[in-house]
Amino acid sequence: MNTFVTNFISSFQSTGWPEYLAVFTGILSVWFSKKENVWVYPIGLINTMIYIYLSAKASLFGESMVNVYYTIMGVYGWWSWTQKDRQTKAQVLQISKSSRSILLFQWLLFTTLFIAFYFILTYLQANFYPGTIPWADSLATASAFTGMWLMTRKKLESWYWWMLTNIISIPLYIYKGYALTGVYYIVLFLLAIAGLRSWTKKLLQSTAS
Repeated sequence: MNTFVTNFISSFQSTGWPEYLAVFTGILSVWFSKKENVWVYPIGLINTMIYIYLSAKASLFGESMVNVYYTIMGVYGWWSWTQKDRQTKAQVLQISKSSRSILLFQWLLFTTLFIAFYFILTYLQANFYPGTIPWADSLATASAFTGMWLMTRKKLESWYWWMLTNIISIPLYIYKGYALTGVYYIVLFLLAIAGLRSWTKKLLQSTAS
């Protein structure tokens, strides 16, 4: 326990400015998503590009790949969230729950990605990067891919996937020496709970009106 605390403090002391910037923009981005504000995407792009580098540096290649995906989907989400009806000028995309077919698809997507990433990362661990943690990295990556896909469509269930991603990422990054990022994911987990409550309230209000 003493060793863990010592390493945790040492990791904080060695934190560089890129990680501080990534954490700040990440929290700000999730706060904007909670507010259903399109600024979630441009701010989030700064966060994801920094974490592509930091994750690869720590041999968290699943997390690095998911941040590449975040970057691509961030551009798409930015576009889709800004689309408006030509006549009413109202936003085309509204918060909604997943249909049965989308629920089935998201679980299929998650399972397929988890299996694929697990085998890829196991291979990398055995042949090139022994510091890789296949099961945890794959779990966080697959859930993050699923959550981001749903977020770009303003699906309420995206917040559940973000919670799972955050829970797995907390010990994963702390173990890899990114203590600040570990704390960051604790904050993101709490923001995900707040985001779920906020979106649920908005959805109930829209269906009641």
